[in-house]
Amino acid sequence: MKQVLIKKGVAHLLDVPVPSLGQDEVMVQVSTSCLSIGTELASVKGSAVPMWKRALAKPEKIKTALSLAVDKGLSHAMQVVSEKKEAEYPTGYSAAGVVVAVGKEINDLKVGDRLACAGGQYAYHAEFIRVPRNLCVPIPGGVGFDEASTITLGAIALQGVRRAMPTLGETFVVLGLGILGQLTVQILRANGCRTIGIDMDEKRVEKALSMGMEYGYVPSEADEESVFRMTDGYGADGVVITAATNSDEVVSNAFNICRRKGRVVLVGDVGLNLQREDFYAKEIDFFISTSYGPGRYDDRYEEKGLDYPIGYVRWTENRNMAEYIRLIAAKRLEIEPLITDRYPIEKVSSAYSALEGTERPLLTLLKYPSTESDAFASEKRINLKVTRPSKDDKISVALIGAGGFAKSAHLPNMKKLSNDYKLHAVVNRTGPSAKSVGQNFGAEYVSTDPQEVFADSDIDAVIIATRHNLHGSLVMDALEAGKHVLVEKPLTIDKGELERIETFFDADTSSKPLLLTGYNRRFSPYARRIGKLLSKSHSPFILSYRMNAGFIPQDHWVHGPEGGGRNLGEACHIYDLFTAFSNSKVSGISAHAIRPSTSHYRHNDNFIATLSFSNGSVANLVYTAQGNKEVPKETAELYLDGKIAILNDYKSLDVSGESGHSMQTKSQDKGLLSELECFANGIRTGEWPIPLWQQLQVSHVAFAIEEMLLE
Repeated sequence: MKQVLIKKGVAHLLDVPVPSLGQDEVMVQVSTSCLSIGTELASVKGSAVPMWKRALAKPEKIKTALSLAVDKGLSHAMQVVSEKKEAEYPTGYSAAGVVVAVGKEINDLKVGDRLACAGGQYAYHAEFIRVPRNLCVPIPGGVGFDEASTITLGAIALQGVRRAMPTLGETFVVLGLGILGQLTVQILRANGCRTIGIDMDEKRVEKALSMGMEYGYVPSEADEESVFRMTDGYGADGVVITAATNSDEVVSNAFNICRRKGRVVLVGDVGLNLQREDFYAKEIDFFISTSYGPGRYDDRYEEKGLDYPIGYVRWTENRNMAEYIRLIAAKRLEIEPLITDRYPIEKVSSAYSALEGTERPLLTLLKYPSTESDAFASEKRINLKVTRPSKDDKISVALIGAGGFAKSAHLPNMKKLSNDYKLHAVVNRTGPSAKSVGQNFGAEYVSTDPQEVFADSDIDAVIIATRHNLHGSLVMDALEAGKHVLVEKPLTIDKGELERIETFFDADTSSKPLLLTGYNRRFSPYARRIGKLLSKSHSPFILSYRMNAGFIPQDHWVHGPEGGGRNLGEACHIYDLFTAFSNSKVSGISAHAIRPSTSHYRHNDNFIATLSFSNGSVANLVYTAQGNKEVPKETAELYLDGKIAILNDYKSLDVSGESGHSMQTKSQDKGLLSELECFANGIRTGEWPIPLWQQLQVSHVAFAIEEMLLE
């Protein structure tokens, strides 16, 4: 399918795979998308700013880059910066079209329904978009796609007016008569208010006046006294700011033209260096209007479909969208006179060029060709290479999940191991990301459908780097398709899936594909050096491991159904390390979590887990989110036969009691490259890098500890 992507300040129309459809989403074939001058220009100009200027504007980014260079090495940090520099960004946030597919959790929409769609991560300028239920509303009869495609702008304007709390007969000033200002004027009039508009562009003032605004002026031709003359000397009851400027004067002027106890609502993006004298004496109320309304920026609402009860939140993001469309249907709002230009999607470059001209359009629409509604089903794959390379002895790999970790770790390491691997395909839920990664790392094709690679006989192995909840099912699909699997930790967060994996192998790995869970720490040079120390002794060891994991906000995906929590999702790394060192079955498990006095932390954020093994060894994990980032994340102390080995964040190892075992590396080495080397060797020799029983044991341990932490 065709989609608009922004790169280095230029809009490109490119072929990308159709996005995959989630169970609580709808697939929409776009008819019209709305190109808003403010938002669109900001994204274009932002992508054109050199990386060094962006860094200077946000010094914290420099600190992050320096930390990355210290931990991972300069070359790795430079690679990350280079990728960001060359990145292509999808754009668009308001569209309308026809439903061509629905997720299994959607029960109130059907194929063929006309929808208006919103959302900066969904309603892209693209032929097909996937949209969560709370970010789309049905289009009633009598409302066309062009009008409905302005849904996001309308909801933003409507929420701004709601924050202003207008009453019949009040007078409101709208500062800035761009498209948001024009819509705000109409919505205020629909509330029975008188409106005054102010804008630097005389043509925009004239446009608003032609559509019913009572009074308007350009600042150069009138002053603040004009508002007082229009309001019997009292001042405006309220001001809605829909302008976009870095100047602080806009807010100052808004306060000054209000009556005593008036209110000012900020919808646009302006300077906010507030002066106390502007609002204190008159007790002006200042409100911020957050985009479309309640639910915006709440992933649980927007992506998971969690609605707010109407008895407690009358006007949510979705209900604002629906009301805006209803106002259009009822002829209370006029949209057609505001549309400046319409461009076919093939001429998107011209549309963006017009935004930067001296005569900037008020509202531009992009129009899409009418194709067969089932075309999306055949557009999940994009070939990147015309000719296929000849078959060689390299392992042909498909990557499923092209997120940050895969791009920063697995793919660069595969390049280093080019004698062992070749990247055949990249699969990701979103097409632009899949294509970008595939092009950067030389894949033959990209797709948004994992089944594409499972059915590809040219693929030998898959690397699964999706979110945790997908691991188990994808592992089974790959194994049953005869593919070797490297799955990022954890193996699964679902007990039922673990049972399926166990049943698949039935304790026999000789005739089955190789499975490797990404417990990379056991492959680090530090873990191997400790392993050599252990091999010289037949006595049990005591190991104390501390993971200063750091705080992760409650609403982060790691804590939710996609992540499974920090015990299942991260601590499993250490349970595997304990298993690797002991090379024996677990004989006892205990776990205890603290219960902080506030809900700032979760039940599995701060705990101690102790494992005893059949060889007599005892290992202890202190996992905490209450620590400090100035202290190394991972440290360990091993006690054995009069010797002590102290591991410092996979940067150094100090061994007391026996010489020749201490070591240090220039940068952190957690074994990720070595893990891939062992995976390749295992595929060729049949020797599993991690025995199956150990991988299964780690999952069982994690599940057992999770139950203890919940008690």
